[in-house]
Amino acid sequence: MRKVTIKDVAREAGVSISTVSNALNGVDVLHPDTKQHILEVAERLHYVPNLNGRNLKAKETRVIGLFITSIKGPYYGVLVDAVYQGCKKYGYELNIYISDKTDNMMANIFGRRIDGAVILNEHIKEKEEKFLADNQFPTVFIDRELKGDTISSVVFDSYHEGEMVAKYLLELGHTSFAYVRGVENNFDNTQRLNGFRDVLKRAGIVLLPDYIIDGEYETDAAYHSMKKFMDEMRPLPEAVFAANDLSAIGVIEALTEEGIRVPEDVSVVGCDDIEIVKLLKPSVTTVRTSFEKQGALSVARLIDLIKGEKKGTIDILQGRVIPRESTCVRE
Repeated sequence: MRKVTIKDVAREAGVSISTVSNALNGVDVLHPDTKQHILEVAERLHYVPNLNGRNLKAKETRVIGLFITSIKGPYYGVLVDAVYQGCKKYGYELNIYISDKTDNMMANIFGRRIDGAVILNEHIKEKEEKFLADNQFPTVFIDRELKGDTISSVVFDSYHEGEMVAKYLLELGHTSFAYVRGVENNFDNTQRLNGFRDVLKRAGIVLLPDYIIDGEYETDAAYHSMKKFMDEMRPLPEAVFAANDLSAIGVIEALTEEGIRVPEDVSVVGCDDIEIVKLLKPSVTTVRTSFEKQGALSVARLIDLIKGEKKGTIDILQGRVIPRESTCVRE
């Protein structure tokens, strides 16, 4: 089959070659409708752009792209460093793309600026997943479970983490619960909530919607949401599971300010085992995950895909509960 060129896209879209180039490279000089029309034509024709007029599809850039939406908080710092160290190990450079603009991200991927992508970005959805698979672009997702000839995933076993926390708190004798959720539609948040809720349900306990509290994976957001929850005078849960440690810290701060003792009145569990939770008073019970392992393994799997040595796999990383001072047996 003849390779589709930028001229073909321009002819099909009824615009100039320079207009197509601007659309594909995210240059903000076009009307949004024009840009969207061009991108749809390029996708329909399965156009893979070349940079500087060269066919880079068969050439190595020795660069890996990490596509994320934020670098805020300890998770991203540790993850980015682990991915970078993995790249160095295999002789690759790392480019980091922080974006919520899908078309710009796909232009960078299919502009062959990189040899492969590690993706933690909820803005890349099913349509983009299919396009990556159809074009056989080496990709490792760390925020969803996908597998194909050139697609792998390296994810935490977040559903089981939620199960473990629920079982642990039930064993301590707790009978009422709240969950402080992370970012909506985030893979780990959804899985942790589902695992937590399912175990409670099997124990005959319903996690009520009003007891699922916004946290956004951030200390301030969890603090203010917990304050609002208490202001509404709802009965306090005996235990709170927060989707990450930063949210757990915010919950503990809010409870303490209101004179509620942790863990005597309310037990609190976080997730991730970031360094600071060991040093707080009370120290925070949490689920130990491994950002470092996730980052390192995602690069190793991506190199396999880039070299064509292996087809895609799904790696599920196990965590474990680390009991500390923020939980206790319910008297």
